[in-house]
Formats: sequence, structure tokens, C-alpha cells
Amino acid sequence: MTTPLGWGILATGRIAGIFAQGVARSQHSRLVAVGSRAAANAERFAKEFGVPRAHGSYEALLADPEVQAVYIAVPHPQHVEWAVKAAEAGKHILCEKPIGLNRAEAMVMAEAAREHGVLLMEAFMYRCHPQTAKIAELVRSGTLGQVKLVQASFGFNAPFNAASRLWANAAGGGGILDVGCYPVSIARLIAGAMNGLPFLDPVAVTGAGQLHPETGVDAVAAATLKFANGLVAQVATSTAVGQDNSLRIYGTAGMLHVPSPWIPPSDGQPAKLLLHKDGKVEEIEIVTPAALYGLEADAVAQALAAGRRETAAMSVADTLGNMAALDAWRAAIGLVYEQEKPENFHHTHARRPLRRRPGLLIPSAAIAGLAKPVSRLIMGCDNQETMAHGAAVWDDYYERGGLTFDTAHIYGGGLQEKLLGHWVKNRGLREEVSLIVKGAHTPFCNPTDLLREFDTSLGRLQTGYADLYVMHRDNPDVPVGEFVDVLNQQVRAGRIRVFGGSNWSLARIAAANRYAERKGLQGFGVVSNNFSLARMVNPVWAGCIAASDPDSRRWLKKRQFPLLAWSSQARGFFTDRAGPDKRDDEQLVRCWYSDDNFARRERAVVLAAKKGVSPIAIAAAYVLHQPFPTFALIGPRFIHETVSSLECLKVELTPRELAWLNLERERP
Repeated sequence: MTTPLGWGILATGRIAGIFAQGVARSQHSRLVAVGSRAAANAERFAKEFGVPRAHGSYEALLADPEVQAVYIAVPHPQHVEWAVKAAEAGKHILCEKPIGLNRAEAMVMAEAAREHGVLLMEAFMYRCHPQTAKIAELVRSGTLGQVKLVQASFGFNAPFNAASRLWANAAGGGGILDVGCYPVSIARLIAGAMNGLPFLDPVAVTGAGQLHPETGVDAVAAATLKFANGLVAQVATSTAVGQDNSLRIYGTAGMLHVPSPWIPPSDGQPAKLLLHKDGKVEEIEIVTPAALYGLEADAVAQALAAGRRETAAMSVADTLGNMAALDAWRAAIGLVYEQEKPENFHHTHARRPLRRRPGLLIPSAAIAGLAKPVSRLIMGCDNQETMAHGAAVWDDYYERGGLTFDTAHIYGGGLQEKLLGHWVKNRGLREEVSLIVKGAHTPFCNPTDLLREFDTSLGRLQTGYADLYVMHRDNPDVPVGEFVDVLNQQVRAGRIRVFGGSNWSLARIAAANRYAERKGLQGFGVVSNNFSLARMVNPVWAGCIAASDPDSRRWLKKRQFPLLAWSSQARGFFTDRAGPDKRDDEQLVRCWYSDDNFARRERAVVLAAKKGVSPIAIAAAYVLHQPFPTFALIGPRFIHETVSSLECLKVELTPRELAWLNLERERP
């Protein structure tokens, strides 16, 4: 590198000063500016650490053209706000650990970095020290035999002070986030090294802890992490009691003791590993002339010089996995910060009002009987586990133009309805968005239980009406007129605008609408069955019905009947997860694997290459280009899955291409 990377430091606390000293002794980095909320603090810091420029606001720091990368050193509840703003300003980001309060915040930061083409690294400085590389090397080499157990701790005894960031609930206090993140990250690193990977995420996390009675944050906590390769890790943290803060790795052929894993000696001082093997203790020394915090600054600089937007020491995927494990640890001990609770979640992660993004937006279309438009890509709300998770995905969907949300009484035992209800209320969006409420799933598919569940759903959603009410299943033992009658009662009461059926045969819907017409009542206005380019070979769940066959398509086209298509992308069949030789996903194999579907998949691959998109975008575009009104339900668990779903909106398909994809023509 010929030109050192220009760093700006955002905040002026203790850790910011330590980082400034590290940059001053680095090889590929230089200090350019510091920013504080108070000009006097910035000027004091600049004078003490030899920083050329001092800015009296964080915004001014991000506007400084000489600042290429920023080190974010504010308290961790503020990380996501300033990481997003830094990404939007085109600055590369080294964010002090933990990267945020939870995985959802980390996901928002990762997406902002990806969208704006900047590097993002969580500042685990120990990951950049050669001692850590040596630990991973010893695990990979088999020196310890088969590694079975990891024990790691990081804790200290800090006097209680409710206003201190270590103890304050509003500051995300407690040991798990502040220092417990270190033992979790090393356990995942070791588990990955066992398999020749950079890291491995645990398959189970259990734990116990003590929450402070005044502030509710964790004072002492321990967890057990179980990995798919058999490794068990015991980790512990504390802010109320000192611990030995070391690492022990137990294998069938030996044990490695690392006395100082988190803050290893640097500046020419030897870091020592103690290898216990064959009744002897071997001392292994690792020496680096560099400053510890200079190493992480240079890791960023060297990655950028190589054209990368991640560092090998701490990739974005590694950070997301670590935050997921910390979320699970906190869940195990019942630690939810006040600002994370659904009733308090009025803020966006970026701490600013929602706003439409420029560029490609999710389009909408009309459904007869609804005053509001319905998004062509409908957000399925069936997998959000926390308010932070839901808000991250739903805020992003809304900002990309999405207006329609689908949920059901049965999803998550009601959790998804409750979270969505809080989100809509807290954002003040009820009269702008449309809600699809589903109920009457087997065995509760009868008029009495329908009403009972519908009352519960509206209560959970904190609304007086459903824009669309969809029966989740049909019950042929109930005369169709009974369903039409009870649903019309709700229409007259103003509690339903339009209703329909999911996994209903088109013959039953036709019968329902004949009954409604005879009685002068409102009939079914939508159907929500499976519809995709791939034929559903076997039902995904009991009672599922598809409408992809030629007769169903003719019926829908003739009546121009709106279809809300679920599993519109065949649950990943058009991605690399599927293939004749890939049989790990039992549901994918059982429901979608057939010769004709693989022929459709191959044609999607060919057309995708021609149009410069992914095969799954072709599959989704196939649904949206039918000659009758179609709306695709999508169920992204993460923001990047929403982004990938939008690719289909760029695709135009002709009737000839539609027929060719579905094996109805030889050439498009």
C-alpha cells in the first residue's frame, strides 16, 4: 500500500483513545479526524492524540472528504444509527463490538454496507492478532486430537452504578453484550477450525444467569453451546464478579490453555500458549511488533487495498452468527432490553422516520372491493421471532414500496400477529397498509371457531378490521353457504372488506359464489393456493392445494380471479439448494423433485442467463406474468432475501416464454 487509509474516529471515549493510539502505530493507516457531539471534547481529543482535525458533530465527521473509514466508538445502542449513516456517506466502517444490541441491528448495518459498497467489520481486535491464527492452526492440525470441549470466560467485578453503561438497561448493559461476545466468538471460531471453516454456528444454546434487580441487565451469566460437529463449549461472563478470563481447549490428545485470549500482548511482548500433551507442558510464544488496535485498523486497510469489502478476521457472516448466538443466550436467561420490547419499539433501527427508497419499488394492483392497493409481492409474516427482527424486515419492505402483510392465527402461536400489530400501531400505518388475516385452520375450520379465532386475531393485531380475511383451510363437511353467511356478517359489521379461501378447491369457491349470488351476498374475492412454475408433486403440508395446473389457470383467467400465490418460488427449488444429486432437504425432495420440474428448472436457468438474472427471479416472474391477477407471497427471514426477491420485478416475460418455461412449447 502506498497511501495509508485515512481514519475518522466517531466519539471520544476511552476505547476511542486506545484505538487512536493503535492507528498512530499502524503500518497502513493514519488518523485524519475525530468527531464528537461537543466541539470542546473533539478538540481535547485531537490535541491529546495528535488528530489533525476536530469536528463538533458526528455528521461533520462523516462529511469530511479526507475520512475514508470510520471507527464507531459510541455506546452499542447507537451503533446501528451511525453505521447506517456512515455507509450512506460512503465511509468504510469498523464498528466497536458488539456491533449492535441484536442480530437484527447487525442485519440492518450489513445491508446498508452492501447497498452502498463499503466495508463493514466488527472490531474484535483479538481476531487480528497472530495468536488467534495460531490457536486455529493448532486445532486444524490435529495437535489436540479431536477437540471435544471448549471453556472460555470473560468477566470482571464493576461496582454497581445504575447510570453506568455497564449496568444501565437503556445502554444495553450487562456482561453478555459487553464481553460475553468474546468467548462466544472464539468458541465458534474453534468449531469452524475443526471443520476447516472460518467459523461454525451452534445448533443449540442453553444458559442461566442472574439479572440485576434494579436495572434488569445480566450481572453473571453462563451458557453451553452445542455444535453439529460434536463440540461443546462452556462460556461465562460477568460484570459483578471477576473471572480468570482465559481459554481452554480440550482434545483427545491434549489441552491448550490460552492465558490471555482477549487482549493478547503486542508491541513486541510475547503472547504465550500452554500446550498440555503427553504429560508435558510446551510453551508456545507468538510475538508481533504491531500495536493490538493498529492490527484491526490495518486489517481493514489491507482488505480495501485488495478490493474486498470484508476482512478475513471478522466477516459479516461471522458477525451475524455471533449476534444470533448472543440473542439465544439472552433469550435463555430472559434478558430483553426495554427498548426491544414490542410496546416500546417506536423507533426504526436507523433512528429516523420511515421513508420510501429511491429506485425500484414494489408495485401494487387493485383487488375488487378493496379501496387500498395490494402489493404484487406480499410480505409473509410467519418467521419473525422478536420485535427487533420483525421491525428490521418490515421497515425495509415498507421503504421499498411494500404495503401488504400476510399473517395467520396459527403462526407462532399468535406471536407473529402480536408483533405485526405492534409494528403497524407504532408506525401509525394502519390506514396505509393492507392486512391479510388468515384463520379457521384444521381442526378449527367451522363457523363457530372461525369467529372465535378472528376475534383473537383482531385483538392481537390491534385493529378493528381485516382488509382481506382468508380461510386457511376448507372443511367440505360444512355446507359452503354456512361459511358465506358468517363471513358476510363480518362484512356487514365492518370487520372484513374482502374474504377468500386458502387451500380451497376452485370448485368449492365457485359453489360458494353461486350461493352468494343467489342470496344477494358478497362472495369469495380471492383464492390463496400454491402456484409456481414448479408443480407441487406432494403437498407441503396436509390439506395444501395447488392451482398451477392448466384447468385451474383457465378457470382463473376466464374469471380474472385474483390469486395470492404461496410458495411461488417452490421453496428454493430454483436456487442452488436443489438438484438431482442434492437430497439433504427432505421437504424439497418430497414436494418438488420430479423429471418435469427439473426440465422446468433447466429452462429457467437458460432464460435467466439470457436475461441476466437468477433462475429464481425467472420463477417468480412467471407467477407475476400470468394472464390473470396474481400476487406472490414471499417469506424473507432476512433483508437480503427481500432484496433478492425484488430481482423478479426487472424481468419481462412474453406469453411464448411463459408457455416454454412450463413445457408447453419447444422454443420461446
